[in-house]
Amino acid sequence: MYHFHVDGFHNITTQHVSCHGRQSQSTVFCLSATEVAEKEVEEVVPLTGVDDEEQRIADMGRPTLGDHVKLEIIIEESYEFKNTVDKLIKKTNLALLVGTNSWRDQFIEAITVSAGEDDEDEECGEEKLPSCFDYVMHFLTVFWKVLFAFVPPTDYWNGWACFVVSICMIGLLTAFIGDLASHFGCTVGLKDSVTAVVFVALGTSVPDTFASKVAAIQDQYADASIGNVTGSNAVNVFLGIGVAWSIAAIYHNSKGNDFKVDPGSLAFSVTLFTIFAFICVGVLMYRRRPSIGGELGGPRTPKILTTMLFVSLWLLYILFSSLEAYCHFRAF
Repeated sequence: MYHFHVDGFHNITTQHVSCHGRQSQSTVFCLSATEVAEKEVEEVVPLTGVDDEEQRIADMGRPTLGDHVKLEIIIEESYEFKNTVDKLIKKTNLALLVGTNSWRDQFIEAITVSAGEDDEDEECGEEKLPSCFDYVMHFLTVFWKVLFAFVPPTDYWNGWACFVVSICMIGLLTAFIGDLASHFGCTVGLKDSVTAVVFVALGTSVPDTFASKVAAIQDQYADASIGNVTGSNAVNVFLGIGVAWSIAAIYHNSKGNDFKVDPGSLAFSVTLFTIFAFICVGVLMYRRRPSIGGELGGPRTPKILTTMLFVSLWLLYILFSSLEAYCHFRAF
């Protein structure tokens, strides 16, 4: 800080201004003591308060350029970030994932081999190429892909055309698979109850299985996928059996006959199914623990154990129902 006095003016205090140790100049504006001067007086005051030692120290501490004076910046695309954004877009706007606006796009997608969806591979940050298993599954299912490519795109009639035609085609496909399974069981000599439990039930449940898979992948929660299973069973039991038996009962009553259905092994199958269903519901409720996180997904080990348990219950149900049907043990 430097203090100096100018005749007729105030004592002015100014601060030394320096840049990397170099001396500089400061402009000082001075007014009269009575502040009635007709004009301002401007003086340029040189500041000479830095000695050689301070200058040397300042020069030693200032930054200097080295040999490399250029910086090259390369901007690369982050595949991991791109995949994350793509997954968020799919979850927030399902129409972009399942929606189509032309038959041409549907047929191109039907005949194109695509890699299977796997979250672990997507997180690697690279585009996944179709594997050998993907090619095998494509050639096994290409007929059905092309067949369902005839379904109208979702843009027609606000999706109603796609919905109605899809329901009709699923119904026809289910009836075809059911009849094919019945004829297969009759050909190999299986009892009707075993054929119904194994082949007919498996064939008619294929659309529900794939619908639950798609719902589990696209939906944020497990409500759609699990609700599809319980809802389809409710339709089969309450609507399918109820409507068919009601029509048969009304018809036989109009003819003056009684409509009777032999229960066979129905009581044992329903009881066994109910027990296994309670086990499944209990497992799903247990999976809500924080260590697992929910009914679907979670750590790898619980997923594998849950899958093995559910498949084992299905195999046990088929085994016990078949043994009871062939009288290997007596049920109630």
